[in-house]
Amino acid sequence: MQGTDPEVAKSFRIAIAQIPISGNIHRNSIRVQNNMRRAARSGARLIQFPEGMLSGYAKHPIQDWAEVDWGLLRQELKAIMALAAQLKLWVCLGSAHQLTSPHWPHNSLYIISDEGKLVNRYDKRIVSHTEVTRFYTPGAEPVVFDAGGFRFGCIICVEINFPDLFAEYEKLGVDCLLLSAYPEARVFYTKACAHAAIQCYWISLSVPTECSDMMRSSLIDPNGEPIAVVDSDESLLIANMNPRDPVYDIALTKARPWRASVATDKAYRPRAANDPRSVNRTVL
Repeated sequence: MQGTDPEVAKSFRIAIAQIPISGNIHRNSIRVQNNMRRAARSGARLIQFPEGMLSGYAKHPIQDWAEVDWGLLRQELKAIMALAAQLKLWVCLGSAHQLTSPHWPHNSLYIISDEGKLVNRYDKRIVSHTEVTRFYTPGAEPVVFDAGGFRFGCIICVEINFPDLFAEYEKLGVDCLLLSAYPEARVFYTKACAHAAIQCYWISLSVPTECSDMMRSSLIDPNGEPIAVVDSDESLLIANMNPRDPVYDIALTKARPWRASVATDKAYRPRAANDPRSVNRTVL
């Protein structure tokens, strides 16, 4: 599969949050649910939240997992799932996910369907040095899911630095990659735009308010252009992805299929030409 066929795919309305993250799970949950309601009123089919949204993110502000009330986290997650069913809204929610002691938690994205079911969970596979030595257990697999005729993939923060992960999702046929993050450098945004342009899919970037001095939550299109950006430090972005828009004709119907063909088309295999002017690299 090479993404949704732009000839038949319909537009998908997505909500992307940029809101504060605290160490208070109940307060975080209230913010999540309030923005879910706003997204539903705006006709969105899916809402995405930043990395660590429900639990609080390690270092900012969680300093030790003993600070986290895991029972309360599960209780609030169930409330969010129930609201997703009520609103008929898909939810991509960042949170730590508790493992059995002595294992540290996963840094995860919970995928909740519009029926209120936890249908999958993406666990960050490549974690930072601080994360792997103090806070998180790495995950192992990519995650994709289908909603409203679109295929979505999941990726988290520092994984922006590993192009093979983005290429992997292109091979898995995603139309939009949900990138939830708590970035610490402005160049992160440039990298996200580059990956979208190279892989020819949308990237939905959700960051917390705490990062608004560096970048803002955005929808980046298959041409690598930010086509929608939140308009304030704390806001909810509502945007449409439309594969049938002529501006994406080259990216979706030409560039992406061509790139996929290179791996199997014999015409593109490296080989020596039977020509002395090819073999001799110092000839004029």
